[in-house]
Amino acid sequence: MPIGPGEQDVRRLQLTGGATYTLSLPKPWVIANKLAARDSLRVDWRPSGELSLSPLDVVEEQRTQISLDLDGLPKGALYDHLMGAYISGALEIYVQSERPLKRKVRSEIRRFLRSTRGFEIGEQTVSSARLVSLLNAGELPLQASLNRMYLLLSSLVRDIVDVLGGGDEGMITDHEEREREVDGLQYLIERQVGSMLDSPHIVKSLALNRKQGVEHANLARTLERMMDHANQMAKMTLETNPRPYIDPDELPLVALPIWMDSIKSLMINLRTRDSHEIEGARNSLKDAQLDLEKHEEGLWTGKGKATPLLFEDRISESTRRLCAYARDFGEILLNMMAYDSIQRSCDATP
Repeated sequence: MPIGPGEQDVRRLQLTGGATYTLSLPKPWVIANKLAARDSLRVDWRPSGELSLSPLDVVEEQRTQISLDLDGLPKGALYDHLMGAYISGALEIYVQSERPLKRKVRSEIRRFLRSTRGFEIGEQTVSSARLVSLLNAGELPLQASLNRMYLLLSSLVRDIVDVLGGGDEGMITDHEEREREVDGLQYLIERQVGSMLDSPHIVKSLALNRKQGVEHANLARTLERMMDHANQMAKMTLETNPRPYIDPDELPLVALPIWMDSIKSLMINLRTRDSHEIEGARNSLKDAQLDLEKHEEGLWTGKGKATPLLFEDRISESTRRLCAYARDFGEILLNMMAYDSIQRSCDATP
């Protein structure tokens, strides 16, 4: 019985001429792809062991369009649906309504454009807007985006330490702008990795297999979570007035240089993959976590004023979270090393 899209079938291998194995293809698939005898197919041997077949002349990046009917969406849900369409890999997003687009809707569209990379308004009418992607998912290396996220994160933490030590507050007034850029890069990586799952061409362009792509997305998510806590620290630092003094040579601030050295080492090992250095960084971060936990427990045993103690406690908690997520980052690197080792073993097996 012929099978259709989404269905499965079992087919037997045939030995032809005593040396060549052949397999028949589903006729509906051949017809749907306008193939004929002697046409060539691309065979993609995936790390999982599966084979993927596709016509040679298939368009790798079709203009996938998603339409959003505002009249059928819950109130205030447009931005979330736009982001869902973006991460899913849509290259065109068509927003429409039977009524003129409200100012709030246009504001949400502009917010979406600021939060993402490569999308622009291609066409706009009174009651609709067509958003188009100008960025190929295979153009920007994932490691370049991770490096940019790391630089934004580490520079903000360094600036926070300087401000808490008496430096100019103006150094961190752009903390939300830096956080938005990190968020945008994380969304871009999620989008690229999603596209990798569907396109052998993008896998080849990014020079990573699909498993490596997923782990890069996990690394990006971890960096984004660390940026959330750095942003909270910057916000607390700016909004607390008068700002209590915290000795930079004592906990919790003394733990931040440990975090900075460790995350720098882990970022380097995204390329070098030295398990001793990764474990060393994770152990340093674990010790800092434990010290910060003890510090927070001891803060409220004295008779200090509540406001300074609360400020120091929240700075300490965010620093501890930075260390925890950096340890997760190192664990992901170790997972990637283990997977690479398995792949090398498989490749070496005759």
